[in-house]
Amino acid sequence: MRTIAIGDIHGCSRALDGLIEEIKPVEHDRLIFLGDYVDRGPDSKGVIERLLDLRKRCEVICLLGNHEIIFRSVLSGLSAETWLGLGGQQTLTSYGGALKRVPTTHLEFLNDLLPYYETAKELFLHANYDATLPLSEQTEQMLFWEHLGEKFPAPHYSGKHVFLGHTPQANCEIGYFGHFTCIDTYCFGSGWLTAVEVETGQVWQASKKGQLRQNWRILKLLWRKFLALRGRSPSHLRKPLVRVQD
Repeated sequence: MRTIAIGDIHGCSRALDGLIEEIKPVEHDRLIFLGDYVDRGPDSKGVIERLLDLRKRCEVICLLGNHEIIFRSVLSGLSAETWLGLGGQQTLTSYGGALKRVPTTHLEFLNDLLPYYETAKELFLHANYDATLPLSEQTEQMLFWEHLGEKFPAPHYSGKHVFLGHTPQANCEIGYFGHFTCIDTYCFGSGWLTAVEVETGQVWQASKKGQLRQNWRILKLLWRKFLALRGRSPSHLRKPLVRVQD
């Protein structure tokens, strides 16, 4: 069984298609999506449809991101003005320009998203964390909104490696920081949608057009870097750079 973490999709359904085609998940694989399926990219509706369909092929764990929090609030009656300026207009367009066209299955998907996920060796969450607290005691601000540029987290007290997204990396490459790995690699912009197999560090990446990253030398170096840095002290590591405020 493989456990694969996948970063922020942001409406880039073609990137998701390319990634899944390359990964070729089977029944006993576990895919963990780190949130932000909607907004900014052109096909949020298609992303959710693909995630629902993917559940027929393998185990799929979908975490809650801040953009889903905003989308759910708008669907519940909050004013859409702020949301539309944060990429919500693209989401609305993908649903034919009307919130009433969001299918019941998509509403159920949004309401069933998990705040975090934990295994014997790893923690998975959307944005950031307080290293002194279990995930069940983290604040909503920390789990869903706090950028790495605002708070550089220490190693989690559990000793577990953390996978997160939310902070688009300025160089569009995976952020390897020893005790945590950021895989928001700016797919909706000029970067990639990234997947990482958590045990081996194998990397798959696809552009927003669905084109796979073909420079296998780079992917191999990324793979080796993950394995070399995992668990190292933060004193060895650079601080993350934020490309855009998400």
